[in-house]
Amino acid sequence: MATTSDIRNGMCIEYNNDIYVIVEFQHVKPGKGNAFVRTKLKSMTSGRTNENTWVAGHTLNEVRVERRKFQYLYKDEMGYNFMNTETFDQISVPDKMIENGEFLKEGMEIEIIFHAEKDEPLTAELPPHVYLAVTYTEPGVKGNTATNALKMATLETGAVIKVPMFINEGDLLKVDTRTSEYLERAK
Repeated sequence: MATTSDIRNGMCIEYNNDIYVIVEFQHVKPGKGNAFVRTKLKSMTSGRTNENTWVAGHTLNEVRVERRKFQYLYKDEMGYNFMNTETFDQISVPDKMIENGEFLKEGMEIEIIFHAEKDEPLTAELPPHVYLAVTYTEPGVKGNTATNALKMATLETGAVIKVPMFINEGDLLKVDTRTSEYLERAK
């Protein structure tokens, strides 16, 4: 059992029959009244976020989780298939457990978060940035590259993102997997 004074970013708690990770929190001590803690929680099963406020000293059920490295193999009708890089065991993870799964490339290493007591996967986290090649995009016209104009580009994994006009087919791009945004052209 933990209390509101033990809250930290990344802490996993059981709340309303679900497991949440604390994304951000703020201890508030108003001039009048009791202190309280505002939190932003993200469900590990559905991915939804919500905000909650607890009175200072409230007890919380902390959940112990383990992060394990897995290598992406392929996708089929059961979901995404991964292999543990240490034990070589293979598991299948449903589509809903992976945010922005369209950026997964065969052989890519990701972390899967497991409930420590039940040994069941809760969610999978892609690396914050990946490098992917452009397979299709409209050619840029000379003189169009001075503005912030964007065009659509299809990446090697099938994901479609907005890129600047100077990007061409075959370019290697650095992409943010959390926001699905183009960051830079790889050097």
